[in-house]
Amino acid sequence: MDALNQLFSSDLSLWGLFLSSLLGATLLPGGSEVVLAGVLKIHPELLWPALLLGTLGNTLGGMISFGMGWMLPMTQQLKHVDKVRRYGTPTLLLAWAPLIGDALCVAAGWLRLNPWHAALFMAAGKFGRYGLIALAI
Repeated sequence: MDALNQLFSSDLSLWGLFLSSLLGATLLPGGSEVVLAGVLKIHPELLWPALLLGTLGNTLGGMISFGMGWMLPMTQQLKHVDKVRRYGTPTLLLAWAPLIGDALCVAAGWLRLNPWHAALFMAAGKFGRYGLIALAI
């Protein structure tokens, strides 16, 4: 266990979680939940830094998808646009959800919704998900 702790120092673990969270929230495949669970198993004292950095990385990744949607021409219809148009930025509370989360972020950007509101709702949903994962460990 000491070799594992040395390999995954607290700083390296947090940077890995941030990067995994960032990439996992873009259109790239990947899941940061396993990384969060691993960090908290090895370094339970890092609960709050892990929750905050995971949320920050995942929200930034979601905002990258939001920005990609913003850059798409408005000549084509995107998946989940009707839901986002109907409910607005609060739909981004579900930005963490598998399969639909990325599409919701892209749709919100395509609709040119307020990016500050979008980031706030994304962060709240993603923090809630990470919090539930942390409680389960």
